[in-house]
Amino acid sequence: MKPLEPAPFPRPAGVREAAAIQRALRDRVVLEGELSGVRYLAALDASHPTRFSKVQGASVAAAVLWDRQEGRVLEVATASVPEAELFPYIPGFLSFREAPSYLAALSRLGRRPEMLLVDGMGIAHPRAFGIASHLGVHLDLPSVGVGKTLLYGKPEAELPQAAGSAVRLLGREGPVGWLLRSREGVQPLVVSPGHRVSLEGALELVRSLLGRTRLPEPLRQAHVHAGEARRTLGG
Repeated sequence: MKPLEPAPFPRPAGVREAAAIQRALRDRVVLEGELSGVRYLAALDASHPTRFSKVQGASVAAAVLWDRQEGRVLEVATASVPEAELFPYIPGFLSFREAPSYLAALSRLGRRPEMLLVDGMGIAHPRAFGIASHLGVHLDLPSVGVGKTLLYGKPEAELPQAAGSAVRLLGREGPVGWLLRSREGVQPLVVSPGHRVSLEGALELVRSLLGRTRLPEPLRQAHVHAGEARRTLGG
């Protein structure tokens, strides 16, 4: 299977244009799809500069190709995009800043992934079009977002402390994702469908990938490799 050769990602002139792009594309999101046959998943995470970084502002991303059948990493690719080429960091518009480095990393994988697991939001987003949805639509791949902090939505009920517990997140027009307690005693994750996956399918996928830490194992691996790539650059 050929590697991904994504089309150029749009860079808006400002927030108003960025919001217009999100609103125009969100109608393409499909909230259904079957993931049982998906074997090769790409987990995506980015590392941000520290106060003393020599590469201030550069977006350093890692794409980890994960074999769901064997439960292991097959390949890792990293890429960086300099600050001058990046959209500013503005909550709710993360895709315009981080997607270019993710796409660059994905293009360096030797195998084309069958779906994406993204550090960020899917439809649990003020305009129902977070980075997982944006990348999924852009590449026409199933995608699921896993966020570390809540951006949008309210829990339907109190989340139990037991590992694996989940409650739905409700937006203005209905469910937009889940709060998931990946391990007992840790802060919950925000799980939301991005594209070509159902609400229930997104939760089932993430639960199947949980390991010994708070993050699903493929995303933990992406986080580690993104950090290592940044340190190699001096950040």
